[in-house]
Amino acid sequence: MSYPQQPGGQPQDPYAQPPQPGYGYPQQGAPQPGYGYPQQGAPQPGGAYPQYPQQPYGGGMPAYASWGARVGATLLDGLIVNLLPMILVIVGYVQIIGAAVDATDNCPLGDTACAESAMQVPGSAWVLISIGAVLGLIGMLWLVYKEGTTGQTPGKKALKISVLKEADGSPLGFGMAFVRRLCHILDGLPCYIGYLWPLWDAKKQTFADKVVSSVVVKR
Repeated sequence: MSYPQQPGGQPQDPYAQPPQPGYGYPQQGAPQPGYGYPQQGAPQPGGAYPQYPQQPYGGGMPAYASWGARVGATLLDGLIVNLLPMILVIVGYVQIIGAAVDATDNCPLGDTACAESAMQVPGSAWVLISIGAVLGLIGMLWLVYKEGTTGQTPGKKALKISVLKEADGSPLGFGMAFVRRLCHILDGLPCYIGYLWPLWDAKKQTFADKVVSSVVVKR
């Protein structure tokens, strides 16, 4: 009994499975035309690598915040954080002034030595002033924390503006936000001109913004 022969004279195995056209999966690793996405970083024809443009600030630079919005946010923050401490400090100083007036009334006119010896400042005055100072410090640090971690204090959030890094649009972090707060001293030294600098600056930055490379943008 003879078996059919394959081309070339080799006998064909009658039990072998013939190839099934159109069935099966392509072998892993074999490129399939028209399928899949080009892999990032794969070399393109000519040996060059594809370039993926950076898009900071979520696709584009936001508009810079106006000077008026910045002033309004600062006033709101001051009202929120400093209202109670200011009331306590004022009440404390009113008690000190009242004690001074009472001492003057009980001494001859112009006798400052008598007034100083007769003056009795109530202990509650110093307590109120101390509590007000501590609360004011805590409030300032809380504003720095909010500004550094989220880019917004309550006042900035109300007016829809944020303080961000100029390089990539991320929040400054607590450390740089604290440095920025200290650098506001530079804004106030030359007749407060640093606070007015955003009115004509191209990036609407104060001196403090330029030192820490921050920008105030609309959100």
